[in-house]
Amino acid sequence: MKRRNLVHLAGALAALPLLGRPALAAVDAVEGRNFSVMSQPQPVSVAGKVEVIEFFGYWCPHCRAFEPKLDAWVKKLPADVVFKRVPVAWRPGQESAQRLFFALEALGAPSGIHEKVFAAVQLQGLALDQPAAINAFAAANGLDGAKLSEAMSGFAVSSKARMATQVSKAYGVDGVPSLVIQGRFVTSPGTAGGEDAALQVADALIRKAKGAR
Repeated sequence: MKRRNLVHLAGALAALPLLGRPALAAVDAVEGRNFSVMSQPQPVSVAGKVEVIEFFGYWCPHCRAFEPKLDAWVKKLPADVVFKRVPVAWRPGQESAQRLFFALEALGAPSGIHEKVFAAVQLQGLALDQPAAINAFAAANGLDGAKLSEAMSGFAVSSKARMATQVSKAYGVDGVPSLVIQGRFVTSPGTAGGEDAALQVADALIRKAKGAR
C-alpha cells in the first residue's frame, strides 16, 4: 500500500495514544540497507524520551502478522521510550478502521484487543461500517456494542482519525507496517528483512537516538 505526501504537523502527535516500556538484541543499523532517514524530521511529543511510532492498518495482512512480535517487544520497552500506534487510511473504505482503533482506546479496551480486531477484520470479514457487525464483535469481546458504535461516530474519534491521517501525511508514510524512531529514522519488516530484524533495527535506532540527546 503506497502513498507519499509530506506535510509538516508540529505537535499533532501529542493527542495520539501513548504506551510506554524495552529492547531486544544488538544489531547494526545501516542507513540505506535496513533503515532510512526522513528528509523532514518531525517533532516528538514527549521531551526527554525516545518516541517510537508504528503506522499500521487493521486491513493490512503484514500488520496482522507483525502484531504478536511487536506487542511482545513493546511490553519490554524501558521507561524512557514511548510507543504509539497511528492507524493509517489511504482510502475512504479504510477510515472505519481508524475510527474503531480510537473508539476502542476511548473505551479503555486492553492492548491485546488489537490482535482480535486483526483476526475479526481479516479472517472473519468484520464489516466495520455495519453497526450489527460492530455490536457482535463487541459482545464477543466483553465490550458494550452500543457504546462502541457511538464512540466510532462521535466527534472526538472523528477528530483523532483526521489527525492520524494528517500525521501519516506529515511523516510521508508510504507503506505499513512502518516504525518511526524519534521522528527521524524509519524501518519496517520489508526494509529490515523480516519482523525480528525490524525490531532489532528499531532497538539499534533507539540507542542511536539516545546517544544524540
